Amino acid sequence: MEDLTPARRDLLIGGLMTAMMASLAGEASGSPLNPEQTIIIPKAKIPWAPNPAYPAGCQDNCVLVGDINKPGLYLTLIRWYPGFMSAPHTYVTDRFCMVLSGDWYCNSGPDFDPAMTVPVPAGSFVRRVAGTPHYDGVPSGKPQPCEVAVFGMGPVQYKLTDPTKPGWRAA
Repeated sequence: MEDLTPARRDLLIGGLMTAMMASLAGEASGSPLNPEQTIIIPKAKIPWAPNPAYPAGCQDNCVLVGDINKPGLYLTLIRWYPGFMSAPHTYVTDRFCMVLSGDWYCNSGPDFDPAMTVPVPAGSFVRRVAGTPHYDGVPSGKPQPCEVAVFGMGPVQYKLTDPTKPGWRAA
């Protein structure tokens, strides 16, 4: 019986070489990207803005989709700088968070204590359960800010556990 393995290999390699040569020769046959149907914002053009409710150099935000104060889906980016954290607060809806860069420091409960936060590294997922108090950010002395994608359904009805204090804390 004849061994066909080399012949199969040659056919596969030949097909791959033909496809590669066609792409190099500019013979692509797919549709071009329609920027009205597939909207791409390069990282360098993400519209970050300082949070006007917090001190300069504390936190930046970028709303990509929706509005946390209106019904429907929202997606926002948050960048915390070292030395700042949110004050303990709650929401009436779950929030789903993905750490994009840096380490995000999180804790549950109404009592603010940065030393009790847990580092959450880039690539990790955090679910904030509706109605539960929590706080987060980046304590002082850490080497870099963190960036977090936050999404869920609005309105979130943000509520501080102690409304006599501001929504941020030096940490």
